[in-house]
Order: sequence, then C-alpha cells, then structure tokens
Amino acid sequence: MPLSSKRSFKRRLRPSGAGLPGWILCALLALLFVQPVWAEEAVEYIDIRNPFLRKIPTAVPLFKNVSGGERGGMLSRWLADILAQTLAFTGYFEIMDRQAFLADPRNPAVLGANIRFRNWTTIGAELLITGTVRLSGDMLETELRLFDTFKEDLIIGKRYKGVEADHVRMIRRFCGDIMLHLTGDRGVFESRIAFVSASGDKKEIYTCDFDGGGPAAVTFKNSISRYPAWSSDGAYLAYTSYQKGKPDLYIQRLADKKEIVVDRRGFQITPAWVPGKFQLAAAMSFSGDQEIYLLTGEGKIINRLTKSRGIDVSPTWSPDGKLLAFVSRRSGTPQIYIKDMASERVRRLTFEGRYNTEPSWSPKGDRIAYSSQQDGRLDIHTIDVEGRNPMRLTQNQGDNESPSWSPDGSLIAFSSTREGLSRIYVMTAFGTDQRRLLTLPGEQMDPKWSPNATEN
Repeated sequence: MPLSSKRSFKRRLRPSGAGLPGWILCALLALLFVQPVWAEEAVEYIDIRNPFLRKIPTAVPLFKNVSGGERGGMLSRWLADILAQTLAFTGYFEIMDRQAFLADPRNPAVLGANIRFRNWTTIGAELLITGTVRLSGDMLETELRLFDTFKEDLIIGKRYKGVEADHVRMIRRFCGDIMLHLTGDRGVFESRIAFVSASGDKKEIYTCDFDGGGPAAVTFKNSISRYPAWSSDGAYLAYTSYQKGKPDLYIQRLADKKEIVVDRRGFQITPAWVPGKFQLAAAMSFSGDQEIYLLTGEGKIINRLTKSRGIDVSPTWSPDGKLLAFVSRRSGTPQIYIKDMASERVRRLTFEGRYNTEPSWSPKGDRIAYSSQQDGRLDIHTIDVEGRNPMRLTQNQGDNESPSWSPDGSLIAFSSTREGLSRIYVMTAFGTDQRRLLTLPGEQMDPKWSPNATEN
C-alpha cells in the first residue's frame, strides 16, 4: 500500500529549491548549518486532526560511517537511534525492529539508486530513513534522507554541518523537516516544557526538553513556586512564588535570569502571556476577590478583564489573542467561560460536571483542554470553542490535571497520580500513547509547553 493507505491527506506541499548556500559556522555558539543537497519531492499532507490516524511503519537502519574510525562508528549508531526515538515520540511513526530488516543494517545503502526498495516493502516499511556520518576532528557532517519505499521516491534530503556537540540538534532539525513535509508543521523537537518539581514543602520551577531530557532548575527560591507560563518568543517565564510569604508574580528573562516582581496586596497567580505581545493576564486579588487583569511585561496593570461575583482565575488566550478563556465561580461552581475581547461578551463554555478548571487553548484554536471532576476523580477533557463535541482523554488512572498543548497542537502534557506520586505525562491530542515524560525526586506537576522553538 502507498503512504496514503488508511490516512487522511489534505493538500500537497510545493517542492523547495535545491540551492547550495555557503557554509557558515559560529564556533563560539556551536551553531549548525543546514543545506538541501538535492531537489525535494512534493509530498502529501497528513491530517494530524484525524483521531484514527494509523502509525506509519518506518525503518531507520544504522547510518553509514564514511569517515572511518571508532568514534564515527559510535556516532553512526547513536544518531540513528536518536532519530528513531525522536520520531517515535510523536505517536505518528511505528519504528521497525532492525532484526526484521532484509538489508544489512550494519552496511546500509543510503542512496536511492543503491537501495533495493523491495527489501523494505516486503517487511512492511512505508518510510525509510538513511544517513551518512562524516567526522573530522571535532567537526561533524551528516547527510540524511527520507524515502517513500512504495513509490521508490526521495521525499526529502538534507546535509547538516557543525561541531560534534551539535549532533542531537542536527537530528532534531531533520525530524522537524520531516514533520514539516508530512504535516505542514515543524513539530515539537526544539520546544521545551516548564514544570513544577516538589521536594518536601518546597516547590521550584524546572524546564526540560520536549521529551523529558535535560531537566534544569529555573528558580531557587527555597519556597513554593507555581504556575509557569512562557512568553510567545520563549524568552520570558512568568510564575507565582511565595518567597515573600504570599503569592506574588515573578517575570524572569531566561537569558540572564533578571526578574521583575509584582507584589501588590493579596494574591497574584496563574499568569498567561498574550500571543505575540509583551503582555500577560493574571489573577489578582488586591481589590477584593480574585479577578483577571491585563499587565505589561514589566508588571504594570493595563486594565481589568473580568468583574463578577466569585473568583476569576486561570486565563488562557486563543492563538490570535481575540478570545480569553478562564475559570469562574460566578455560577456557583468552577466552570470555564470565554470572553470576546472586542465585544466584551462573556459566555459559559462547560456545563457537564461541577468542577471544571485549568483551561488550555490549543495552538490550532479549535479546542480547549481542561481538567474536570465528574465521577470523584480529576480527568483531562477537551471541548471545541463553541462548547460542542466534548472528549474525555483520561479515565480510571488516578487524578489527571494541568493539561498543556504542544506548540503544534498534536500532543498534550499533563500531571497524573496514576503511579502514586504526581508525575508529568504526555499523550496525543486524542488521548492515545499516554506515557510518563520524566521522573525526578519528589513530585512533578503544572507542565507548560513552550510556544514554538526556543533556544533558552
């Protein structure tokens, strides 16, 4: 069967040029350079909104070490393994066992003219990824190719150059190129996730790679810090901390760790940045009960966004910034509401369940994820922005809270107590492929996915 077997396709992408720009490398920053090494074929678009999307059987043999040497041989295996694991994380690819290969995985053919595609179609592989590794001193060059085995066509081929330490970035860049060609979006491979890690009665903000790798502390307050929120460019992280004895709002520039503190009377919690602007919304209680205010990135109040009996908290913006969803008790129990910023009209979104909180707006703009208590347990649900087509994504696995969409809208991070302690998990937007993201000492909660790629 061809690639279109059992999948929904929407459009074709235009082939990009095959120009060969000059090689550029900044040694201090160890930046890599990428260039297409041949004309790229047009390829069909996979509709990731299809809940019945079948995983694509994909073969990733070991890459070819063209420079020789023990180090080059180790890199050829590592890079192939990293690429396979990275694609598998998306939930779209079924990575095939190398023991099933008819071709020799230790001496792979990497060029289309040398590949016997029947060896791959016979074992059911619909996509084939080949690569070469050339190591010279501390400089690394990789050439990576994606083939449609049934059409015997090259889909995409790229060459990456940089220092050896860039090897993971090279693989993630190519995986992003693959996702761009197959889905129209570069995916999640250069994004990060902020979360809270608790040890005893202390809670600090951490960040990690999209797949849970490289966890690192952002705050060292020796207190309670909660509710991390990324700015649109990934350069700032806002959060709430009790360092001064009450919940104040902190705005940190990640590059140099400089912080602004908003310490008005009362509570300052649940920040949410306005898409494309250096502004954020947050719940504040200096005027009485908690209401949502719009602030500048320096913490200056612009105006008040909600005014009602009962608390209003947990704002989340639509991708265009024209709508604001939030949680309110104005009807007696916590429910999710949506405000149109132009008309100032407010409407109730959720009606099922008496406890609906923590809304997170999809980057696609079509759905909102939230946590809901409907049978004694908290579970993750999604609903469209008109209040129709509710979908329950978790069930009978502890309490599941704090959903956060990946920047391409294909995945949702959340916290769960299904294994006892609260941990961070990831699933597809339809609730499939649920798995733990990482494990650190103590408990982890409040995940927040960065928008787009960030180099911080």
